[in-house]
Amino acid sequence: MDDQPDAAPPLPPGPLQAAVDWAITSRRSVRAFLSTPVPRETVEAILAVASRAPSGTNTQPWKVHVVAGEAKARLSAAIRRAFDDPEAAAAHTEEYDYYPRQWVSPYLERRRQVGFELYRLLGIQKGDVARMHAQFGRNYGFFDAPVGLFFTIGRIMGRGSFLDAGMFLQNVMVAARARGLDTCPQAAFTQFHRIVEAELGIPGSELLLCGMSLGHADPAAPENALRTAREPVAAFTTFHG
Repeated sequence: MDDQPDAAPPLPPGPLQAAVDWAITSRRSVRAFLSTPVPRETVEAILAVASRAPSGTNTQPWKVHVVAGEAKARLSAAIRRAFDDPEAAAAHTEEYDYYPRQWVSPYLERRRQVGFELYRLLGIQKGDVARMHAQFGRNYGFFDAPVGLFFTIGRIMGRGSFLDAGMFLQNVMVAARARGLDTCPQAAFTQFHRIVEAELGIPGSELLLCGMSLGHADPAAPENALRTAREPVAAFTTFHG
């Protein structure tokens, strides 16, 4: 048998499996954070772990822009100015379709359920456009998280790189959970990609995929009680053989 010096040794089952499962299953989209700082060293460690994500022929197409402090505050303010001005907001559009242009079942029902549950927890009544606008606008303040991240890939890359970047994003969120932190991946930033690119000096050769909030969840915030449902394995799996 050939030696494999670079292969990881087998790990015992039990506590390790429980820890990995916990990090995955406890991940959720947190929409209210504490102001507790997250050290740069912690962010770097999370990204280093996440970089072990697979990618087609090891292309590693992802790039990350991390914002905190004054840089984050300036960016948030610039986006909020556009978001709160209907005419200005209309001039900003997404570069790629994250969501379908026409919603159909069962995706429409799942999407609506998340919205209904979130607004119920926050006491936002149906038709309260002002409060809905304000709540959505909290995306652009990173829900008060101390750290924001933006993920890009090269425009020259193909669709497969979206898969690669998605696996990298998942690794970021799971590695954050392993350190007692929470996240919220945010497609909301894609509408204002031109502002993000200008503020952070992102070159035109890069496509903004999404943003992400990172920090410590606020346990007192009612919106953080939201737990989204998942379909059972039998509903989305077909076994052959």
